[in-house]
Amino acid sequence: MFATGVTIVTARTADGQLIGLTANSFNSVSLNPPLVLWSLASKAASLGALNQVSHYAINVLTAQQQALAEQFARRDIDRWAGVDYRLGVSGAPLLPDVAASFECFNRSRYVEGDHVIFVGEVEHCTHHADRSPLVYHGGRFYTESLLGDSAVEDDKVVQR
Repeated sequence: MFATGVTIVTARTADGQLIGLTANSFNSVSLNPPLVLWSLASKAASLGALNQVSHYAINVLTAQQQALAEQFARRDIDRWAGVDYRLGVSGAPLLPDVAASFECFNRSRYVEGDHVIFVGEVEHCTHHADRSPLVYHGGRFYTESLLGDSAVEDDKVVQR
C-alpha cells in the first residue's frame, strides 16, 4: 500500500542482447556520489544478464506510458517489439519521452531475501519536469494530482 513511481530498467549485454523490465522498486540512495537502487526477484530470467552488464539505464515513465510498463512486465514475449530507443553514453538503451532517465554504472549488488538489490552510480541523467509521472499503488496505475501550492526543497518548505 505504498505508492511508487514506475520505471523500466534497460541494459545491453556484451553481445548486443537488449534487456528490459518494469520495476517500481526504484529510489535514491545518495547525492554524493549520486547513487540509486532498484531490486529484482532472484528468480527473474534477466538476473544473470543484469549481473554481467557494466551499465544500465533507469527510465522513469510518464502517465502516458502505462502500456509500455505493462509490455515490459509481461513474460514470454519480445518486450522490445515495436519499442523505439536510442543508446545512451554507456550503451544502455534509453526510451523516448520518459519523465527522466538515469544512466548508471552497475556498482554493487546485494542478495536480500528473495530479491537482489542493485546499486547504480549515476553517470548521466536527464529529466523533463513538465511530464506527469506514472504511479503504481495497490496493484493499479494512477497519475499525479497536485494537492497544494507548497513544495519541499532542501529540507525546508518553500511557498510558491
